[in-house]
Amino acid sequence: MTRIAVLDDYQHVAANLADWSRVTQRATVDFFHDHLGNDDQVVAKLADYDIVVAMRERTRFPRTVLERLPKLKLITNTGHYMAHIDLEYAHERGIEVCETMRKPGPTGAVAELSFALMLALARNLINEDRSVREGRWQNGVGIQLGGKRMGVLGLGRSGAPVAQMGRAFEMDVVAWSQNLTPERCAKVGVTYVDKETLFRTSDFIHVQLVLSRRTRGLVGAAEFALMKPTAFLINTSRGPIVDEAALLAALHAGTIAGAGLDVFDQEPLPLDHPLRTAPRTILTPHVGYVNDNSYDSFYVQAVENITAFLDGTPIRTLNPDNTSKDGVKRS
Repeated sequence: MTRIAVLDDYQHVAANLADWSRVTQRATVDFFHDHLGNDDQVVAKLADYDIVVAMRERTRFPRTVLERLPKLKLITNTGHYMAHIDLEYAHERGIEVCETMRKPGPTGAVAELSFALMLALARNLINEDRSVREGRWQNGVGIQLGGKRMGVLGLGRSGAPVAQMGRAFEMDVVAWSQNLTPERCAKVGVTYVDKETLFRTSDFIHVQLVLSRRTRGLVGAAEFALMKPTAFLINTSRGPIVDEAALLAALHAGTIAGAGLDVFDQEPLPLDHPLRTAPRTILTPHVGYVNDNSYDSFYVQAVENITAFLDGTPIRTLNPDNTSKDGVKRS
């Protein structure tokens, strides 16, 4: 019988967010609630599976893994970011790769978390909560957002909503990215500035860029040196956009005020990682996309993808260049 592995179900919710009975009469389904580990551990645990449901980029499937999974016939990924899957080799091997698409509705979940991290940093919420629980009282002075400058790197799906939230809080919002234009900024209602001005003048900087060769390491020692010592960095996009070593150096030197991070170079973050003990930081475990709206889409469509594949009519399939192979329009 066909075997299906549902990976990285950290919250133990996948079984209840879709009607798996549609496939359990034709296949066995196993839910993995812990991260599988390194490439060798992934291969060892998935050697007997025909179908894998991958949760975003949590588990990597490079060629060196795929070539050691001879039974694998289908990967259905939650979302449509595929940098963790070697699509070209999967195509060569005859492994179908399917995406899931965001259902219609609000698209600002990551922006909401970005703004929450900024609020928590500005009002020192972690320390104030601890103060009350430990029998103490006020121990700091918060920062009012109104009138402060928010710099946004990128005005895409998440950058534009976070910029609009900043405007609602009466912040002075500026933006920059390599491809950004003054016209796009005007459309969102924010001011276009150059990169140096954004880093030099902003009180809060939000990273909202897509990870690519051009953006990897974009925020490094030179950028941290431009920032005001009272400024904060918030990254809910992808860890490698920010040079972690440079960030740690800036935090320990006190050349920036702090950071709110939802993403990291290595995830899950290793137990001994220095960011876990870095000063003036708020860390969340890549939960920007982890919400009811996204998860409802992810697992329902994963079941649809599996059912269609078992019926011999796969849907939401991808070409080696990550374009849709079956004509389904992306959201």
